[in-house]
Amino acid sequence: MILNKIKSSLVTAAVASILLAPSASVLAAEYPTAPIQVAVAYGPGGATDFQARIATMMAGNEKYLNMPIVIFNKPGAGGQKGWNWYASSASQDGHQLAAYNVPHFIAQSLKFETSYNIDNLEPIANWGADPAVLIVPADSPFNSATDLVAWSKANPGKLTVSGAGLFVGHHIASLQLDKAADISTKYIPAGGGVAALKMVLGSQVMAGFNNLSDAYRQGDRVKILAVADNQREESFLPDVPTFKEQGIDIDDSSVNFRGIMARKGTPPEVLDFLAERVHLMFQDGKVAKKMKAGGSPMRIMTRAEVKQMWTERQAYLTNLLADL
Repeated sequence: MILNKIKSSLVTAAVASILLAPSASVLAAEYPTAPIQVAVAYGPGGATDFQARIATMMAGNEKYLNMPIVIFNKPGAGGQKGWNWYASSASQDGHQLAAYNVPHFIAQSLKFETSYNIDNLEPIANWGADPAVLIVPADSPFNSATDLVAWSKANPGKLTVSGAGLFVGHHIASLQLDKAADISTKYIPAGGGVAALKMVLGSQVMAGFNNLSDAYRQGDRVKILAVADNQREESFLPDVPTFKEQGIDIDDSSVNFRGIMARKGTPPEVLDFLAERVHLMFQDGKVAKKMKAGGSPMRIMTRAEVKQMWTERQAYLTNLLADL
């Protein structure tokens, strides 16, 4: 009798504890409980850092995340340092997110031993797509991509070209240029887009591949010779032709997609919340206005669309990099 009462009490207590325990949906409803950190794997002032700060500036609004987003930088090795840290050490409760760059992190995961790949990261939403452009110092004798190619053919192996790092969009565009134009350039990974741009501005290199948005903000300090995309960027550089228009077969493989991601293992309810609210946040009129003023092309994509893009880009890059 006493044993039965004890058993009954234990069962009642167990049921009560289950009923009183916070459900996943309740936990998601309480998220976020603190400012959200977003890691940028590149240095301050570069295109990713610049755009991430604009894209997330409305996070504190109650119709979005109702909590501010704080950007912090973890640059190094063309993004590898920051993304390796993020995929292995960041929290999985949704309070530490990261900016992604495609093709960068996918190409690196294919070429190097990294802690990150498309299988252990969760896309949330995409805010932009930034083509690589070929730039030279303002006083350069080159006025077109064909000028540069002709000089390189006459001076094999002497053309120096800067870029943000290895197997980032800039490097891919450079590899494509060498192959399409049948030239051999010296690609110099600068450790970030800002450093690569400074090398061009200081005439430490003869040319460089950089982000359209970074180059656009330089005004007449640089000459932009070509856009590595399938069409011109009419909104910002309507007078700059693509490589294809100049007879050099370079497609959109190096276009830099940027957005926000989480670590695998983040609760599904939190991912769903972020996917809905961040996608809406990117569409805010104030964000669009600042992006346009900064020469930053926007291409807003949902979580499902980014998942598909990641998968397609991985398959494409696997073939492209093997060929290059």
